[in-house]
Amino acid sequence: MSKPLILVTNDDGITAPGLRLLIQLMNELGDVVVVAPDSPQSGMGHAITLDNTLYSKKVVIDREHGAPKEYSCSGTPADCVKLGLQELLQRKPDIVVSGINHGSNASINVIYSGTMSAAVEAGIEGIPAIGFSLCDYGWNADFTGISESVKQIVRTALKNGIPRGTVLNVNYPKYDGVPLKGAKICRQAKANWKEKFDKRTSPMGKEYYWLTGEFDLLDKGEDTDIHALNNGYASIVPTQFDLTAHYAISTLNTWNFED
Repeated sequence: MSKPLILVTNDDGITAPGLRLLIQLMNELGDVVVVAPDSPQSGMGHAITLDNTLYSKKVVIDREHGAPKEYSCSGTPADCVKLGLQELLQRKPDIVVSGINHGSNASINVIYSGTMSAAVEAGIEGIPAIGFSLCDYGWNADFTGISESVKQIVRTALKNGIPRGTVLNVNYPKYDGVPLKGAKICRQAKANWKEKFDKRTSPMGKEYYWLTGEFDLLDKGEDTDIHALNNGYASIVPTQFDLTAHYAISTLNTWNFED
């Protein structure tokens, strides 16, 4: 039987260590094509390029462990998936895998995530998709102990399929010397960011701002992604992209819009 075709992308850029590791792992499972941003695109969410040109070129980053076909793209993670599906791949991939992101995409972080938006873009097209993230924002993040888990999750998704209308949001705890305990299916924890702007002045006298903030966990449940991560497990959250609040429809139908 032919190997599965795997499209790999990310939001940290085509040279990011997390992506390079993911490519190596996916090479063991199938035929890999990479379409990734030519520069970091973290926090881009589901942005796409509409009012500018979009460029792509074939690149060779790592001859020993890289994919046979790798393309850098000037656009966002969602652009990369769109371009890959419409122009660069010869056929529809069996799965799209995004990451491994340098930083958490658990809880409310998923809303802003370019990593997960790439996966969602594939899901919209009916393609199974997974976003992988490590809760370590450093460029030299330590990916020790997660490789077999990543491969097993992708193998299982290829074997069983992913429920239509959903993609998987997988996060790993930052490595602290303790082996990963396993993986848990979770729900997204309720949380938000208490944000503020750090106002500064440049040497030229112009004011500028840095966005800062503190993560505010509002959820004490033991079935959440944050609880799993805090206790040494990978979290797997089935994430839907139908944003309809179905439970609210009956309430809204009681409203009188004529008055």
